[in-house]
Amino acid sequence: MQVLVVEDDELIASGLAAGLQAHGMVAVCVTTAVSAEQAIYAADFDVMVLDLGLPDQDGLTLLKETRSRKLSLPVIVLTARDAIEYRIAGLQSGADDYVLKPFDLGELAARIHAVVRRSKGRATQEITAGPLRLDPQYGQVWLNEKLIALSRREFDILIHLANAAGHWLAPSTLRDRVFGEDIQISSNALNVHIHNIRRKLGAEAIETSRGLGFRLGWRL
Repeated sequence: MQVLVVEDDELIASGLAAGLQAHGMVAVCVTTAVSAEQAIYAADFDVMVLDLGLPDQDGLTLLKETRSRKLSLPVIVLTARDAIEYRIAGLQSGADDYVLKPFDLGELAARIHAVVRRSKGRATQEITAGPLRLDPQYGQVWLNEKLIALSRREFDILIHLANAAGHWLAPSTLRDRVFGEDIQISSNALNVHIHNIRRKLGAEAIETSRGLGFRLGWRL
């Protein structure tokens, strides 16, 4: 899962990025509303975690502008503004959730999973595709109800393919979502992980098409 973190406090942002990574997510951090807007259009994020006290524009204004453009990106406001009028304003401006600082990383990760799940129209946390069952919150996968041990990267690949709902994902897109755009990896790293997934789940688990990329072998 790829998370856009909009936070001007570098210490909080770096802690968020490390904490979300520990929960199997990739965080891209920006510090201003302008850079957030650029990032939203430059990459395909699953959710945005938004601070309200940005240096160039109030976070609520950014949120309203995002919603006015009919962008459906889930947004979690993460702020120290605890007055009830701020919470109401945040939710009325289009936030999917409102979390107060200080916060627990485990709870934030659970809230991220919840808003992403709702945005994709799923009533439950688990994803089922054919004989495959995935639990994004705990990073577990079952094949024909047998628990299969996968690495975090392997699990992330399956989640992104499942969330694509039968559409092909280009190798570059899948690579950026799993590893993050700023992380340098070998050109063969993605193929190695996909090979390992097929070895554990079967060759039919992931389909490959030259010029199109990859997709989950089983339909949701």
